[in-house]
Amino acid sequence: MNRQTRGLVIAGTQSGVGKTTVTLGLMHALARRGLAVQPFKVGPDFIDPGHHTRAAGRVSRNLDGWMLSREANEALFRCQAGRADVAVVEGVMGLFDGYDGLSEAGSTAQMAKWLGLPVLLVVDARAMARSAGALVYGFAGFDPDLTLAGVVFNRVGSATHLEYLRQALTTVKGMRCFGGLPRDRDLAIPERHLGLHTIEDHPLGEAYLSHLADWLEAHLDLDGLLVALPKLTLPEEPAEKTVPPTVRLGVARDRAFCFYYPENLELLASFGAELVFFSPLDDRELPPDLHGLYLGGGYPELNAQKLAANAAMQNAIQAAAAAGLPIYAECGGLMYLSREIRDLEGRAHPMAGVFPFTVRMLPRLKALGYREVTLTAPGLLGPAGTTARGHEFHYSEIAGDPGGVPRLYRLTPRQGGAAVAEGYSAHNVLASYVHLHFGSNPEVAQHLVASCRAYKEKKI
Repeated sequence: MNRQTRGLVIAGTQSGVGKTTVTLGLMHALARRGLAVQPFKVGPDFIDPGHHTRAAGRVSRNLDGWMLSREANEALFRCQAGRADVAVVEGVMGLFDGYDGLSEAGSTAQMAKWLGLPVLLVVDARAMARSAGALVYGFAGFDPDLTLAGVVFNRVGSATHLEYLRQALTTVKGMRCFGGLPRDRDLAIPERHLGLHTIEDHPLGEAYLSHLADWLEAHLDLDGLLVALPKLTLPEEPAEKTVPPTVRLGVARDRAFCFYYPENLELLASFGAELVFFSPLDDRELPPDLHGLYLGGGYPELNAQKLAANAAMQNAIQAAAAAGLPIYAECGGLMYLSREIRDLEGRAHPMAGVFPFTVRMLPRLKALGYREVTLTAPGLLGPAGTTARGHEFHYSEIAGDPGGVPRLYRLTPRQGGAAVAEGYSAHNVLASYVHLHFGSNPEVAQHLVASCRAYKEKKI
C-alpha cells in the first residue's frame, strides 16, 4: 500500500537561530491537530531527537550522510515517514554547512535533496531588517537544485519589524514568508557541555509544549505551510517479522545512560535479543538470566556521586565481566567501567572497575568528529577486518597510559589522518568512546547477539 505523506526540512542560516525551538513547536502543533508526525534529525545528535520524540509522540530518527549510506537514509525515511501524515526533519548547523567549504557533503541541503523535501528556512532577524532580503536572496540562489518552501523569521521585535522584513523579502522572487516569531525567553531549553539538557533531565511538560505550539500557531501560517508542502507517495512498509528472542540483553537506560540510536536497539532485537532495560543509578542488581550487557553513552559524570554510591550494582557488573558475560560499552559506558571518574574539582568517584584506568573530566572539548572503526582482532562485534561508522564527542579522557589493556579498534577520522588504536578489551568486554551506528554495518549487531548466544550455550 502507498500512503500520501507531506514532509519538510527545517533549516537555519547558521547554528543558534532557533531551529530546534521552531521544530518542536511545529511538531507539537501538528500532533495536537491529530496528525501522525514523524520526526527526524540530520546528524549524529542524541539530545534533539529525545525532545522530538516528546513533542511529536513518535520516536525520532537520525539521518546522517556519513555514518549511513544514501540508500540507508532513503530506506529509513521511507519506512518511518510512510507510516505518518507529516515528516518533519530538523537540520544540523547552517543549511549548507557540511564537512568542508567546498562541497555539500554532510549538509542539511544534501539530505533535503536526497529525500526530495522542501526547506523551511529559519532566519534570526534579531538585528536586521532590509538586510534579511539580501541574506535570503543568497540562500535561495546558492543551490538551484534545492527547493526552499519559504522563510520564517525568528526573534522578531515588533509588528513593525516584521513588516520591514516582509518588505525586504519581496526582493526575492517567489519567496514566501510564513510568519515572524516574537522573542519568548520562557521557551528556552537549558544547555550544558554536550548541548541542550536531555529529555531525561529536562522533560518537556505539557504546559511547556502547549505554550510552544500556541506561540507558533499564533505567529506562523501553519495551514498555508501544510498546503504548500508537496505530497509524497511512500510505500507503507509492512510490519517487520519478529524473530523469537534467543538471548536476554541488559540495556542500561536512565539519566546517566540515555544515548542510543533506535536502529541499534531494533537491529539487536531483529537478530534475536530480548532487550531488558535496567538502571545503574537506581537498581541494586542486574536483571536475572542475562546473556549480555549494552552500556550506552550519556552523562555518568553528572551522576557520578549516585553511581559511586551504588556499590551493589558496580560489584554485580564487575562479577559479570569476570565471569565472561559479553559487555559492550560506548562513551559514558566506558567511563562507568573505569576504576574511577575524576571530576573538574579533582574529586574521585569510584566506578565499576572493570578496567584499571581512571577517566578524568576536562574543562574543554577533548574529541569531536566522525570515526570509522576497523576491528584489528576478533571481538564482540565480529572478526578482524569488520568495519562500522560512528561519532565521538566527549569532555573526558583516560588519565595517563591505559597500560596493558588490549585495544581492538583502529580508529580513522572522517577527514583522514593517522589511525588511532582504541576499543578497550578485558575479559569479554569491549568499550570505546565512539558511538557506533549499527545501521552502517548491521552485521556488528548480529555478531553482538551471536556473542551473547555463545555465552548462553557455554553457560548451559
